[in-house]
Amino acid sequence: MQSQEINSKNVYDRRKKISVSDIISMKQRKEKVSVLTAYDYSTALICDKAGVDVLLVGDSAGMVMLGYSNTTPVNMEEMLLFCKAVSRATKRAMIIADMPFGSYQSNVSDAIKNATQFIKAGCEAVKLEGGKEIVETIRALVNAGIPVMGHIGLKPQTCSLWEGYKLQGKTKDSALKIISDAKCLEKAGVFSIVMELVVSEVTEIVSQNVSVPIIGIGSGSSCDGQVLVIHDMLGIYEDIKPKFVKRYGELSKLILDAISQYTADVKSSKFPEEQNIFHMRSEEFKELNKVLKKKRDKKIK
Repeated sequence: MQSQEINSKNVYDRRKKISVSDIISMKQRKEKVSVLTAYDYSTALICDKAGVDVLLVGDSAGMVMLGYSNTTPVNMEEMLLFCKAVSRATKRAMIIADMPFGSYQSNVSDAIKNATQFIKAGCEAVKLEGGKEIVETIRALVNAGIPVMGHIGLKPQTCSLWEGYKLQGKTKDSALKIISDAKCLEKAGVFSIVMELVVSEVTEIVSQNVSVPIIGIGSGSSCDGQVLVIHDMLGIYEDIKPKFVKRYGELSKLILDAISQYTADVKSSKFPEEQNIFHMRSEEFKELNKVLKKKRDKKIK
């Protein structure tokens, strides 16, 4: 077992940093792209060691890390803090930052300025939500040398303002819009596209007719890769349980049980135990007691 762990670590240390061209070539050779969200140093370290291809510092951090009811309130300062933490931990995985709501909608100049901050924070690319309406912004970012991942289908930053969290592409017209948006993003220069909560039939059409990798979340198995919020996948975040999430763990219960046991042990004086305690050398303790005794005797007199 120990030799296997050492060999695994050696392989991990030799793996090169994943780039935009690597992600594109994975579609060409029909290798699926694994994507997970990450928001902190410790989690990113584990994800990177496990071989995840892309770490998305998602604005979902607003919900699972900061307690917002949706992703809309997250700002640049908060997102940059998460990105810097993830970048310090990551050797191999590509890091992509979600540009928060309001950071790219006003004008192209602001979009470039804010995207540049993410690159300086250690990210290799940014992700923007939207189709035809943000093509000029995407083109400007790409021309400025900043790789862009698109995001169509359900758009969490604005869906609550319009129709809520609903399955996309169910009708002919909505399907045609998604397909058109995907083609527009491809022409604008994105290197990949997230498709969220889209019916599998439409996702398959897009995957077959667009040259860049399609990363699905709740959009079926025909995508070129998959992304999940790590707190959903590990069963840590309990407020929302999407149907499309496969639970690979139920860590919320494990953490709750562990913390409850800790609290009980503290209350009953079962923790700390002798193995958790540090002691002075007996000679030093004797000398300390002599000094303290002299001080007490002096006070009495």
